[in-house]
Amino acid sequence: MGASRVRAWTTTDSAPLGLIAGEGELPRLVARNARRAGRRVVVVALRGCADPALRELASGFCWRGIVQLGRWIRALRRAGCREVVMVGRVRKGEMFAGPRWLQWLRYLPDLTSIRVWYFRTRDKRNDTLLRAVADEMERRGLTLVDSTRYIPEALAQAGLLTSAGVRPLEDAPGQVLADADFGWPLVKQIAGMDIGQSIAVKEREVIAVEAIEGTDRLIERAGRLCPQGGWTLVKVAKPDQDMRFDVPTVGPHTIEELSAAGARGLVVEAGKTILLERERMLRLAERRRIAVIGRSGTSATR
Repeated sequence: MGASRVRAWTTTDSAPLGLIAGEGELPRLVARNARRAGRRVVVVALRGCADPALRELASGFCWRGIVQLGRWIRALRRAGCREVVMVGRVRKGEMFAGPRWLQWLRYLPDLTSIRVWYFRTRDKRNDTLLRAVADEMERRGLTLVDSTRYIPEALAQAGLLTSAGVRPLEDAPGQVLADADFGWPLVKQIAGMDIGQSIAVKEREVIAVEAIEGTDRLIERAGRLCPQGGWTLVKVAKPDQDMRFDVPTVGPHTIEELSAAGARGLVVEAGKTILLERERMLRLAERRRIAVIGRSGTSATR
């Protein structure tokens, strides 16, 4: 199924696709599928984040710093790119560790990044920064495109995703559904304020809320705060989710972390959440007795 859906994006555009790559499996998945669709891929790998193995999938490859936007743009334009995908984790929390002068020495921002950071953003939340990055790229002749364009088969479907195929939500554990019903409107509000996109819930009680530290640290904290386990992670897209960046993503690593922290359920937004290594992830969730549910953003679970 995945291959046929990728072929729908086959293009006659001779320009390579630019890929700004952060941490994790997602940049590799996008690069492989773009190549299958007939696109050459030029990778700007973010230093300290991206996997060096991306070089094997690229017709052009270079390392650049996380806050070297001007250098990203110059590299992509020299390679002849017109469209760009930006995927992969960047651990933003580390950028606030230590005094500002030490961070400047560590990351060596270029003039374009300094201009965007200080003069073109009203705050430093993810959406504000990333939209400013997209606008700067557009001014320089590069269009940031939907990050899921080449991976539609990776988006979560609605329903109970574990237990061998998509099944009706009624087949899911009742407590997980109750946690989802309670947590969903709360996390949607939090996501709408661009604070975080995940919340840990048990028995109509909020255990932990995601902020700048990311989902992994949220899961660890929830496990410490609820050592008896049995809680549910609810992860959503923002109400006005820009699919060009910061799309919610889970995978086998998420399941491992949830299992270690005693979770019983994972609820994600259908059509707007990427499932990395879907089959492996769901098989692992079944072995660890974690129910995985895809929920529509416009309807209740039951």
